[in-house]
Amino acid sequence: MEKEKTNPVLGYRTAGSAAETATGDMLYREMKAIGLTDVTRDTFSLDGWEFEKAVLKFTDDDGQEHTFQMGGYQTNFETDGFEDYELVYLGKGTAADYEGINVKGKLVMVEINQRDEWWISFPVYQAYLRGAAALIAVQANGYGEIAESALNAQDIAGPDFAPAFSLSQADARILKRSLRNKISTCEDNTTDSEDTHNTLEQDAALLRRSSLKVSLDARSRVIPDTTAGNITGKIQGTETDSMILLSAHYDSYFDGFQDDNAAVAMMLGIARSLVKGGYKPAHTLVFCAMAAEEWGIIDSKYDWSTGAYNQVFRVHPDWQGKVIADLNFELPAHAHNRQDAIRCTYEYADFIRQFTDSLTVPKEAYPDGITVLSPIETWSDDFSMAIAGIPSTVNDFSAGPFMQNYYHSQYDNQDVYQEAVYQFHHECYLKLIMAIDRLVLPPMNFSNTMNAVAESIHENALSFADPEQNVLLRNLQTITASAENIYDKICQINTEYATLSDSDARIAFRHKWEYAGLELLKTFRKAQDYLVRLNWQDEVIFPQEAASKNIRQLEKASRALSEGNITDALKALYRVDNNMYAFLFDEEVYYHFTEYILHQPKDRLMWGAGRIMHHENLYGIVQKLKQRMEEETPELDSEIRRLEAALRRQKAYYKDDIRYLNTSVNKLSAMLDNIYNNLLSF
Repeated sequence: MEKEKTNPVLGYRTAGSAAETATGDMLYREMKAIGLTDVTRDTFSLDGWEFEKAVLKFTDDDGQEHTFQMGGYQTNFETDGFEDYELVYLGKGTAADYEGINVKGKLVMVEINQRDEWWISFPVYQAYLRGAAALIAVQANGYGEIAESALNAQDIAGPDFAPAFSLSQADARILKRSLRNKISTCEDNTTDSEDTHNTLEQDAALLRRSSLKVSLDARSRVIPDTTAGNITGKIQGTETDSMILLSAHYDSYFDGFQDDNAAVAMMLGIARSLVKGGYKPAHTLVFCAMAAEEWGIIDSKYDWSTGAYNQVFRVHPDWQGKVIADLNFELPAHAHNRQDAIRCTYEYADFIRQFTDSLTVPKEAYPDGITVLSPIETWSDDFSMAIAGIPSTVNDFSAGPFMQNYYHSQYDNQDVYQEAVYQFHHECYLKLIMAIDRLVLPPMNFSNTMNAVAESIHENALSFADPEQNVLLRNLQTITASAENIYDKICQINTEYATLSDSDARIAFRHKWEYAGLELLKTFRKAQDYLVRLNWQDEVIFPQEAASKNIRQLEKASRALSEGNITDALKALYRVDNNMYAFLFDEEVYYHFTEYILHQPKDRLMWGAGRIMHHENLYGIVQKLKQRMEEETPELDSEIRRLEAALRRQKAYYKDDIRYLNTSVNKLSAMLDNIYNNLLSF
């Protein structure tokens, strides 16, 4: 699959690029050759990206020329061959790192940790606002930890006019050593030029005092409003119009062996096995190679899973209510932990767990067997599927050492292939497809969802909202009992179907329960609309959880200030919404990455639209408290009152969220009661 690439040295098969298009054409032909029917290229509009090259040259004091291959991000930057720049090193690239430094027209090199600290977009936009020509990011930790030569790529989640590139730790060390030598020479050898073991903070303080002459040859081009295509093929069902979907994405960074070439190959391998084996499914099986999973929209917090979102919301909204399950595949030829996991929606957890209990898991693949996790996360295309009303699963991949070491680096190659894992996943998901295909009704147990809502309230119950919470908890108990009864009936109906051998009788039986299946999927979609929210770190939460957490932190901050403890107050405020960025970056940086979530058209927010309900802007008070820390006897009455006002707002939000949840639960309860009555009427 990596034959076509935008960057001849590093790879990359990016959204809307010629390489992605050519690979889509190859997959189209492959689906035809396998024997799939109705093979189509489902085109849609998106923002594209062509990353051809980014090569940095530097000649050290000994006259040795160094050539560094750099990775890219979805931003615009083009040179006319090699062009000369001044390069400066500014630590972590926060606002404080720029104090007293003129970076206009210069390349700014920084070291970041995107897993434990902040995303690439923040230091990039900070550099742009200070006039830098581009930012060069070095992964200090978090990603690309496998080797000092590792590059990294991620979705930029920011504007295309603020350029950024990726440099390895090994190459950065050469530049930092030269900066150190230059400073040592200028300061009459008062600096130990051989000391390369400074902390990042020590390096930032020292190395910012000088700069280097470098040359850059780069071509990174963002293409607004272009097209891409998802490639789909089918095995036609024999008993129902309902569908089972298999999905994997075919865009990639670098070689993308695990992410996601192996997944596409596995999906097509399963398709080939089914066709060659002569399997006649009851449901139509749809195989979809998704474009633009890694990135596909300019300056959006939710700029990934673009192809999947477009497929089910714009290209084929008719799939909503027809697809009873999506099996999404990601990084499937590597064991991410000792125990494998299928991640799924709450509603499918019981069915998936019953399925996994029937499996024999090879010890050489997963010594600790297999488990089931919920809910679906935002890491991959299965989230877009779920919020469209399509119950989804994914082979869990978001935890484990692969993410820190290999993910989105040039080391995601065939060397990380584990055949026992890959073979098990082929067999596991082939069996799962056939198990789902034997179902008449989607195996939804909404009691899992309601129990999760109730647990989220119990964990952070707030006494000021006891009346509202108690009403909601009682209603959750009622709907949970109803949901359990419905699931029992679903299992009974699915078991009864399994006893039928006559083809006509099976078709008639499916037809009998078709309406109930549609109503279950409709209720699932409503539950996604009503209950699924995101926090500022893209974690899936219930509607009241953000305000609940904020209240706890604001109460801590208020108590600390009342005791004159500014340090502890700031630690608490750091955890409120996205206010960690208020500590570190210019106000315009904080403002931009807040407002582009709250006040951007829904079509630019895609699957994240409306999922964050509230925001508490603490930028001003954070800056004021940082100033107060420099005062000998700070007067904090004004700041305490401002925190009290913020606390009142969050408490009002929380009560509103609980009332909203109660209304939503009542609506879902009515829908489930209607389903149960229909199930009993036959």
